[in-house]
Formats: sequence, C-alpha cells, structure tokens
Amino acid sequence: MQISWLGQSCFKIQSKDVTLVADPYEDKIGLKLPRLQANIVTISHNHYDHNNLKAVGGQPFVIDAPGEYEINQAFIWGIPSWHDDKEGAERGPNIIFIYKIEDIKIAHLGDLGAVLTDEQNDKLEGVDILFIPVGGIYTLDAKKAAEVVGQIEPRLVIPMHYRLPGLKVKIDGVEKFCSELGVKPAAAEDKLKITKKELPVNDMKIVILKP
Repeated sequence: MQISWLGQSCFKIQSKDVTLVADPYEDKIGLKLPRLQANIVTISHNHYDHNNLKAVGGQPFVIDAPGEYEINQAFIWGIPSWHDDKEGAERGPNIIFIYKIEDIKIAHLGDLGAVLTDEQNDKLEGVDILFIPVGGIYTLDAKKAAEVVGQIEPRLVIPMHYRLPGLKVKIDGVEKFCSELGVKPAAAEDKLKITKKELPVNDMKIVILKP
C-alpha cells in the first residue's frame, strides 16, 4: 500500500485493487491538487476544503454518509461525529471513516472537533494508521489531538489539517502536536509505502508526510 498526503485533509491511498481519495479540496484554500483518478472518494463533510469531487476523475464511487461499504476489496465504515465540541452547533456534522485495505485498518478523522465518545472509540478499536487533524481553530487542537491518539492507540500516526506554506486557512503548525506527544518531528517523507508486516509492533510511530 502507498499513502500520499496532498495537503489539508486530502489523502490518496493506493493498493493493488483500489485507489481511494479522501477529502479533496478546492484550490481557493491556497493549495493545488494534482490531477487525480480514483475508484473511491470519501467526503467527511460538506465544506469546500473537503468536498471537491470535480478534482477526481475516473467516475469514482462517492461515500459521503455514515454506513458500511465494500468496493473493490476495500471495506469502509462511516461513523457519525461532530465538527466542533458543541455537538455540531457551530460547524455541523463530520464523518469519521475507517478503511480496511490489504488487511491494514486506517482511520481518517475528517474535521473532528471533539474527543471521542466511548461508542466512537469502540468502533475505532484496532486501527493501525490514524490520519488526525492537529491544527486547531476548526478542528482538534494539539492537546486534544494528543488525547485522541491516546484513546485510539494506533500503530502509526499521520497528522493532517495544519499550517502549510501557501495555505490561506489560519491554523497551527504540526510542531505543537509533536510537542504534546513528546516527540521531535522527523524529516518529512514524500509518501509512505507500508505492508501489514511492516507496521510498528511495540512503539507508536509519528510519520510526517510532504504535501
């Protein structure tokens, strides 16, 4: 499996059977997506920095609602959540997605704005790789993101939705999140190539990806 981060909350996951794109954004946020083709697109919520379906070619199957799905050997679960810590009163709903691809369980938290409920956390049990927003203001801040990592206890953590050069959305950088976890950010990688056997066994690892 190969995982690429395209900035904000947009990821491309490629396996031998499927290409999945999560949360494609519009260029007006200050970043620009490359040309994308996919079998599946997931949309965590209907905001312009997460729902640009026109950016993805290939007539993908679009998932933008909670539920259970199976497409091309990919198993996907959508879990209802909130974009803020007031049960959606400020920014509305958000969908947490779990993808099981090549026996690796990945969670994409979208624009989660609050720590997990017990019910949500139970559904996230056994997550191998976690995509988590860390920039605050519109999502979890560094402190709450670290708390959610402690709830889920994934094997790999890939932060997202934080300040980048050119991004017009004013949010914090990734350094605060790493500081909360007590780790020094490693050099950013272009992409992550991983198999189930290569996942960390004992210690959780933070992976910083280049957009």
